[in-house]
Amino acid sequence: MPCTHLFPTNETMRLLTTQMIGILSVAAVFIFTSCSDSDDDIPGQSAVVKNTNRNDTSTEPALSRLEFPKVKGGFSRVVIHSLTDRFGINYSVEWDSNKKAQRWSCYQMYADNCVSKTTRYYSTENQYPFDPDLPAGLYFNGDPFWGSGYDHGHICPSADRLYSKEANIQTFYLTNMQPQKNAFNANLWADMEAFVRGKANTRNSDTLYVCKGGTIDNVDQVLTTLSNGLMVPKYFFMALLMKNSSGYKAMGFWVEHLNKNLKGDALSKYVVNIRDLEQKTGIDFFCNLPDEEEEHVETLPVENVKRAWGL
Repeated sequence: MPCTHLFPTNETMRLLTTQMIGILSVAAVFIFTSCSDSDDDIPGQSAVVKNTNRNDTSTEPALSRLEFPKVKGGFSRVVIHSLTDRFGINYSVEWDSNKKAQRWSCYQMYADNCVSKTTRYYSTENQYPFDPDLPAGLYFNGDPFWGSGYDHGHICPSADRLYSKEANIQTFYLTNMQPQKNAFNANLWADMEAFVRGKANTRNSDTLYVCKGGTIDNVDQVLTTLSNGLMVPKYFFMALLMKNSSGYKAMGFWVEHLNKNLKGDALSKYVVNIRDLEQKTGIDFFCNLPDEEEEHVETLPVENVKRAWGL
């Protein structure tokens, strides 16, 4: 059976109130103020290195993995979707239970988990299931996407998780969705996702660490909030870190959520370095890298970043 680990992130709260969740729910609460120290010598496995700005892994070792940004805390929970196969963690989500929206999904990609061994999940009864490990009351009572005019926009894409039926089904959980206009979702965003898959499944990549999401924290970066409470990001982002025999390289995509078909648009137009992406999003990406390595890969001039990634 799939195994999912769920834990909240705010040390100042020991109980979630019934006003928040509609039921009695007691949870141990932690705030991740220093990041942990990690590198992955084997895809999907974590080793430990030293850094003072990382996620505290005293309670959850998975936070030391390189795909994890620094957790925001507050009303956030981190949901770690795992499987009992050799890959272990499938993907993880930071969920803001106050805004009832996801901040990001993060995951690893490498040749072995980029293979296609199943088809895209389809159900006539429950295409987009509630996350079974998110307590009642921390999400909408129904599916807020239906009838909204917005797609269920995957953040960890279905196409990135076709190595098993169980892994693919998990990508359809509502916690992995952000509202996207179809013209955006099916075209420019899909092109970016295809670019990422292409980079992960090459001889030049040991592991690709991915963190993606839509902007929910700054009112100026929210396109609209629907009458049912669903927040629509004005921008979407991808933060990519590649490990190979030469070391590490990183890049970001920052793209406005427009209701336009921009399929085939030059992806180089949307490239930023990670430091710029951090300033735009307020998220500290790849905080589990050693300090010197993190500084180097995150601050390269954007033109150098484009060349390094073939854009």
